Amino acid sequence: MIAEARASHAAPPRELPAETTQARRFGKTRTAQSTALMEDYVELIADLLAAQSEARPTDVARRLGVSHATAIKAIARLKREGLATSKPYRGVFLTESGHELAGRVRARHRLVVDLLVAVGVPREAAESDAEGIEHHVCEATLAAFSRFILKSKP
Repeated sequence: MIAEARASHAAPPRELPAETTQARRFGKTRTAQSTALMEDYVELIADLLAAQSEARPTDVARRLGVSHATAIKAIARLKREGLATSKPYRGVFLTESGHELAGRVRARHRLVVDLLVAVGVPREAAESDAEGIEHHVCEATLAAFSRFILKSKP
């Protein structure tokens, strides 16, 4: 099915973009990948705090499917970035900046899910796919998603 879709939408070979344009595009992707990890941690910590008033590194590691050591390193990065704090024997807490980032990430995630569902993607697939897409779209793209969703609502 994917091969058929590719064949029916096959475009003629195109010229390469200018080197600076292409470098900027790839640079944006690398930055998004680095930022995505931080955003995932902040969003999950906010969810854990809302659900159970505590976000322990062990819970974070289990829910993200990473080792405890990986979660500890990521949490240390959040602290360096001013997004989180921790208390001995208590877990991780978000700073005001961390809560603001979590809110933006959550809104972006919901918007991407809503768009995918609006174009016919099953909800579970949309939730899963949004985890990657949400970190790689710019504000102009998100605004276009929002306009599309508003137009498609009855």
